[in-house]
Amino acid sequence: MSQPTKRQHPKTKTGDIAMAPPRIEGSDIERALGYIEATWGELERHRPQDSETLLGLPYPYFVPGSCPQQGFIHNELYYWDTYFIALGLLDTTRHHQAFEQADNLLHLLQRFGFVPSGNRIYLTARSQPPLLSSLLLDLYDRGGSKEWLAPRMELVKKEYELVWRGTLQPHWRQVFDGLSRNYEINLIDELAEAESGWDYTTRFYGSALQYIPIDLNALLYKYEVDFERTSLIMGKPREAEQWQQRAKERRQQVDAYLWNQDGGFYFDYNYQTGKQSRVWSLAGYYPLWAGMASKEQAASLANNLERFEAAGGLTATLSHPHVKEHHAAQWVYPNGWAPLHLLIIRGLADYGYEMLAQRLARRWLYTNLHSFNRHGAFFEKYNVVDLDAPPKDGVYPSQTGFGWTNAVFAVLARDYAHTLGP
Repeated sequence: MSQPTKRQHPKTKTGDIAMAPPRIEGSDIERALGYIEATWGELERHRPQDSETLLGLPYPYFVPGSCPQQGFIHNELYYWDTYFIALGLLDTTRHHQAFEQADNLLHLLQRFGFVPSGNRIYLTARSQPPLLSSLLLDLYDRGGSKEWLAPRMELVKKEYELVWRGTLQPHWRQVFDGLSRNYEINLIDELAEAESGWDYTTRFYGSALQYIPIDLNALLYKYEVDFERTSLIMGKPREAEQWQQRAKERRQQVDAYLWNQDGGFYFDYNYQTGKQSRVWSLAGYYPLWAGMASKEQAASLANNLERFEAAGGLTATLSHPHVKEHHAAQWVYPNGWAPLHLLIIRGLADYGYEMLAQRLARRWLYTNLHSFNRHGAFFEKYNVVDLDAPPKDGVYPSQTGFGWTNAVFAVLARDYAHTLGP
């Protein structure tokens, strides 16, 4: 492996940012939560049988968005959207449907041997960020039982071994010293990039199949520590030790190849060239959420966060004019995304950076409300650098609805309600 190059620290274009976001009114929060509650019904679908390309699911499910005026009418769920949507359902009258979302994903896992990107035939050539173990333990903590958890987590373990560890097809995903990559069955880089959930981004320079992504390997580390915790819940300490060892080994490999000591940051790693990506992205914060970073690494990550922080929240990447963008790049500067904000805010809080987590939560909630008060809807993504400007569009215009934006707003409004004053 070549030694990581010393990092130049790109400057953001956000200018000076006030430490505290503007005041958030409780009445605005309540009005937005009312909209979210009403919108769940608009996003709900129930298709128990296969129909043309749509794959049937046993329980009602939720689509990301629906924009007939823009020509977008989703009738399919998406894997990682569903994780965040389920979290948003937990504190509503639809609490039971959060558990049903897990069983819908497990139904797809049993049918295909992995969780495809969505319940469409044409989405079964790839997956999305693996969040099943996290979903199951989140639900267990909110009313699940050992009897409910045990058989479901066993299914996830099989997916981990066969798919993400590469037991079934070693050359697909596990390709470099125990670390995994994203994949697409037709070996198309663009679609492998879609499996990352970041469709599309500057992170991989258009060559996603060559990269070991930091977020994917942090998520698989989270699988391993989740399996460790589940083993302890089930009274299996020896099995827990085995999972602990696997997690330790992955963390060591991530530190060796994806951590850059000079930059104090995690970067995607091109295993063919032996070099780290030069793109600074919020994927580098997944190790905080997964609990993989050391205290020293967490401190460096917290210090670097100001590079991404704009008036409306965190930009998905820094501005990298030297990197040629995909024509449909949207997981880039100046866009901010709900799922990234939730994972980072929770990761910061877990490492004791509560004041920073609170500030980011308030900033993101304000951005959502600023747009909601103007348009009466929540959107898929936002321009967090200029709140009055539209986001950078990808393959399609920014959609309303919007499942994971609604869910993350509801979760953060609940978790940080006590901090929303002046």
